[in-house]
Amino acid sequence: MAKTRADVAPERLVALNAGTEAARNLVEFLAIDQLALLRAVRPGVPTAAIEAMAGEGVTRRMAATGALLLRDGGLAALPGLAAHPSDTVRGWAAYMVGAAALDLAARFAAIRPLADDANSGVREWAWLALRPAILAETGRAIDLLAPWAHAPSANLRRFASEATRPRGVWSAHLPLLRQAPERGEPILTPLRADPARYVQDSVANWINDAAKDRPDWARALCARWLRESPGAATARICKRGLRSI
Repeated sequence: MAKTRADVAPERLVALNAGTEAARNLVEFLAIDQLALLRAVRPGVPTAAIEAMAGEGVTRRMAATGALLLRDGGLAALPGLAAHPSDTVRGWAAYMVGAAALDLAARFAAIRPLADDANSGVREWAWLALRPAILAETGRAIDLLAPWAHAPSANLRRFASEATRPRGVWSAHLPLLRQAPERGEPILTPLRADPARYVQDSVANWINDAAKDRPDWARALCARWLRESPGAATARICKRGLRSI
């Protein structure tokens, strides 16, 4: 049976709404009263616009709250929010970066700590928050994220792949990479035998996205990878990447 807000202990919900603790799972995250949390984190901030979004999806509300916090405190407030105990607040910080008027390189530099956050939810908000900027400058984003594919952290390597998926999840598609997925190879090729399954799954999903428009490219890429880098990791990526063909 699916769990609901009622399954979160009252004292636990008080801590989550006060922002003193991070959610331990999706049930706890969804149980949070984000308006109460916002008022606890930023007393006095005008919340009418967020209140009006009560019936909208969580992603839109997260983005709107990040934009509100940016207007309220500017980027000077970002470091404190990005290090906040609440994973929801750190997600808002990611959307502050997404809403800020920053050059793409500065935007990636600002999001990097959140892309490497210990909480998987924050890492998802990080790439989702930057997806519009990546859509606007896809070619440059690939150039800037290619070095991330060599990062020691699996979280950063996965961000480079996940943020540039041609179709993505809960996000706008990237027409450039749907039409010409080979443009993404500077990110993908260093990850073709990545030891982390977290990264492998993202790379496989990237290929699966592209295969829906360019099955020829997906087959050729995997054939080349399996010749150049035979091994269990590459085989797993390719098997999952070609699953829709």
